[in-house]
Amino acid sequence: MEYRLVYITVSSADEARKVGKEIVSRRLAACVNILGPIQSMYWWKGNLQEDNEMVVIAKTTAALVPRLIERVKAIHSYEVPCIVALPLTEGNPDFLNWIAQETESPSVSSG
Repeated sequence: MEYRLVYITVSSADEARKVGKEIVSRRLAACVNILGPIQSMYWWKGNLQEDNEMVVIAKTTAALVPRLIERVKAIHSYEVPCIVALPLTEGNPDFLNWIAQETESPSVSSG
């Protein structure tokens, strides 16, 4: 099985909790960590922006990443949210097995 850390930026602590609760309750992630606030600088529609944001880091399987991205985009306040998946190449085998046990099988659908 392949595992992923999914890095998501959001506008506020409230939105971070909303996103985290949504993806964990749907078993698209075994758990999330919420970090922040962070300061972000980026280009948006031709203007340099500076904002305070929060970060949600989700632990999941590679197979669930597309559904997790779809779900986060559906509830996110940003027009183009940052949602990127990073491969986990090593880790505590017991923890990685726990991720697999706490996330649903990709063949099971939820709405």
